[in-house]
Amino acid sequence: MSCPIHPKPEDIVQQEGAQLDFSKDMSYGDYLGLDQVLNAQKPLSPAHDEMLFIVQHQTSELWMKLALHELSAAASCVAEDRLPEAFKMLARVSRIFEQLVHAWDVLSTMTPTDYSKVRPYLGPSSGFQSHQYRQIEFMLGNKNPAMLKPHAHHAERLAAVQAAFEAPSLYDQTLRLMARRGLSLPAAALERDWTQAYAASEAVKQAWLQVYRAPEAHWDLYQMGEELVDLEDAFRLWRFRHVTTVERVIGFKRGTGGTSGVGYLRKMLDVVLFPELWALRTEL
Repeated sequence: MSCPIHPKPEDIVQQEGAQLDFSKDMSYGDYLGLDQVLNAQKPLSPAHDEMLFIVQHQTSELWMKLALHELSAAASCVAEDRLPEAFKMLARVSRIFEQLVHAWDVLSTMTPTDYSKVRPYLGPSSGFQSHQYRQIEFMLGNKNPAMLKPHAHHAERLAAVQAAFEAPSLYDQTLRLMARRGLSLPAAALERDWTQAYAASEAVKQAWLQVYRAPEAHWDLYQMGEELVDLEDAFRLWRFRHVTTVERVIGFKRGTGGTSGVGYLRKMLDVVLFPELWALRTEL
């Protein structure tokens, strides 16, 4: 039996190279707009580490753009009783938050000395002004009218944040879904001022307990509850890594945008987005 003849590496390269003329067709870089993306980093300081600072925040904003895309579609699917599609989207958002958590791992390689060389060039710019982050918070139910103000100077961004502020959150849509499935929920949880932060309800907790005590009878709602818990779990980890990274780099200095920095971020760790889903675990 003869041995198979394998082509030489240089022959493979030559054969492949003959197929790689993209002068007339759309290329990889064209499709991804890489010229624009890779030229969007404009360091203002002579500090070596400013490139890290810029790239980390730009990539985080790209991940947040995808998270918003998925959250918006998931909320629409829940409103239309298309839960299998919503589950996939929400699972993806949870994985996006995991990516965002690991982004802080990279930024944490910036020491306080490194950051001190960059900070004077940042002016009043701050992550507090991220309109995409604010939309995510509003879509997840953490509504606060004061958080509209940082975007008031930019009409288009303000409009996007305002729309998320005024719309039912993902959790609001979930409670309405539960009511459509015949579970007893108070009217105050189903038709309310969507611009107000959600307040925990004993009646809502009892409705969720009904689902969790008989998951076989409410399987998709049970899965929806767990998707939401996964989502908040990942979001909490993101917030925690944010706090610890900021404290590691700047300690308890005030943030560049005038916020209290670590003090404010620590308060955000106490925010619970889907309170009944966490509270019911004590009673099961």
